[in-house]
Amino acid sequence: MRPWVRYRVRYLMVISMFMKKRMKISKGGQVSIPAPIRKRWGTTTVTLEDRGEELVLKPAPDDPVAAAAGAFAGEGPKVDWEAVAREEREAEAEAEERKWKSG
Repeated sequence: MRPWVRYRVRYLMVISMFMKKRMKISKGGQVSIPAPIRKRWGTTTVTLEDRGEELVLKPAPDDPVAAAAGAFAGEGPKVDWEAVAREEREAEAEAEERKWKSG
């Protein structure tokens, strides 16, 4: 093997080690995401996708209503997104309350 190939392979191995983290799953099914990664993505919410042979975690907006408001800015009728978010939070709280009362 040529010397430069050996160094390139070693370099690629080191790079892949930085991008991948080996994590333990707790007895309760939880995985901790290291603080530098959480800070880098600036979110406390992720989506989990099961692709059969792999699991994929992707950052998700903490407030999906606000994220959607930004995506559709300037299009269509004017919407009070704060009111929409407030209504969603109220509906979620009511559903949670019903769940605890019936259980």
